[in-house]
Amino acid sequence: MRLPLAGVRHALIVAPHPDDEVIAAAALIAVLKARGSHVAVVIVSDGAASHPGSRRWPRGRLIAERRRESLRALRRLGVFAGGVRFLGLPDGAVHDHATTCRRRLRNIALAMRADLIVGPAMTDAHPDHRAVARALRTVRSASRRLSYQVWPARGRERARTRYVRVPGGCMAKRSLIAVHRTQLGAIRDDPAGFSIAPHELAAFAHPVEAFVEAMR
Repeated sequence: MRLPLAGVRHALIVAPHPDDEVIAAAALIAVLKARGSHVAVVIVSDGAASHPGSRRWPRGRLIAERRRESLRALRRLGVFAGGVRFLGLPDGAVHDHATTCRRRLRNIALAMRADLIVGPAMTDAHPDHRAVARALRTVRSASRRLSYQVWPARGRERARTRYVRVPGGCMAKRSLIAVHRTQLGAIRDDPAGFSIAPHELAAFAHPVEAFVEAMR
């Protein structure tokens, strides 16, 4: 069933890592912007854990580049730098900073008067995603809530799942993900570093995004 978005004025999209914002919610952001909604994006972790063994890409350089990648991709969706916040929590250890994560997400959501909050699912395989999901559960507001799942690939349809079609289809989605070149093999001096595999990219570039709508 298609996701109804009428009446959304202020949407907060929360991504655990730089690139989750387009992998999970590029279509949603594009549709909301086309409807005239104000969209803010929060990226929780610094993204520095993907290539710990790289000498050419030490931590500071990698963090800076991953932020630039997110800003470039979001700019293509109509979300500019002023609408993007980077919390800079340690990649892979968000759970160790749960209090900070909860406080900052709560303050951002309340300050912008978000009537839609979108974040990762509690069932996601990545611990950072689950930590962010737990933090968002503590944000007390009347906001409508949607969750998405990035890892692992989605299984069978769950109750209250709603869908948003990517404007431009899978090629448009793939081109947005490709902006995150550090995660697609551009860093070559760390054999153990992370890189999105071809089958993962194919799944991430699916022309339809799925969200679970929380019960009110």
